[in-house]
Amino acid sequence: MLMMKQQAMVAPVARRPLAVLAVAKPNANKRTGVVPKVAAVAEPSLDMYKRNPDGTIDLSAAPPFTLQDLRNAIPAHCWEKNTMKSFGYLAVDVAVVFGLAAAAYTVNQPWLWPLYWVAQGTMFWALFVVGHDCGHQSFSNNKTLNDFVGNITHSSILVPYHGWRISHRTHHANHGHVENDESWHPVPKSIYDKMEPLSRVGRLSLPWSMFAFPFYLWSRSPGKTGSHYDPSSDLFVPAEKPLVITSNTFMIGMIGILAAATVALGPLAMLNLYVLPYWLFVLWLDVGTYLHPHGA
Repeated sequence: MLMMKQQAMVAPVARRPLAVLAVAKPNANKRTGVVPKVAAVAEPSLDMYKRNPDGTIDLSAAPPFTLQDLRNAIPAHCWEKNTMKSFGYLAVDVAVVFGLAAAAYTVNQPWLWPLYWVAQGTMFWALFVVGHDCGHQSFSNNKTLNDFVGNITHSSILVPYHGWRISHRTHHANHGHVENDESWHPVPKSIYDKMEPLSRVGRLSLPWSMFAFPFYLWSRSPGKTGSHYDPSSDLFVPAEKPLVITSNTFMIGMIGILAAATVALGPLAMLNLYVLPYWLFVLWLDVGTYLHPHGA
C-alpha cells in the first residue's frame, strides 16, 4: 500500500500486460523440461496509475493490470497440485504439533509454557491454513480427499470445515461489500446503532475484536443471523445441509477427544496444552484477516 501511495501522482495510460517466458535449461523441471520465468517487465511507472483532481492516487480506480495478467505471469507449474507434497507438508505440521506438546508436557516448567503457547498457537494456524487450502480445493485434485483432510484439520482446532468453507467462498465473492461480505465488512450506522454495547466492544474495538473468530463462527458478523453450525442457516443452500452436518459430526468427535484427554491429563494440563494455544491461534487468525481488508 505504501508503494501505491508513493506511486500516486499521474494520469492513467494503457495497461501494460505481464508476460511469461519458458526457456529450456539443464536444471529444468523434469516433467516439462523447461523452467518458466517471468519476463523482465519495466519498472512500474507513475504513468500507470490514475490521479484524483488533487494529484493523489485514485484508490477506487482499477489497477493498471488485470487478474488475467497476473495469472499469465505465474509459471504454469505453480498451478499444479501435488498430493504427495501436500501430505508431506501436513505430516511435518502434525509432527511439530505433537512434538511441541510432548516436549512442553515433559519439561513442565513455568518459563516454558508461554513460549509453548505462542509456538503451538502458530502451528494451530498452520493447520487452519491446510484446511483453508482444502476448502479452495488446492490440496489435491481429489475433492473428496480435500474435504476429508479439511474436516480433520479444521475440527482439530474447533473450526467447522464446511460451514466456514462456504461462508469463506461468499467472502471472496463479496470482499468489502457492506451487505454481502461475511467477515470484517464495514458496518453501516443503521446496524451499529442496533448492536448491543457488548457486541460493539467485542466486534468493533481493539484488542477484543482480535478474539472474535469463535463468536463469529457461532453467530456470524454484525447485522447477520444464523450460524456456521446451523444447517438451516441462510448461509447455506438446502443441498449443503448434509455437508454442514458432516463437519458438525467431526467437531463432536474432536470435543470427545478433548474431553477424554482432560480426564486423562487433568484440566490444568489441557489448559496449557490446548486451550491457551487455541486462543493464540485465534489471535493470529484475526490479526491476519483483519489486516487484509484494513491494510490502508
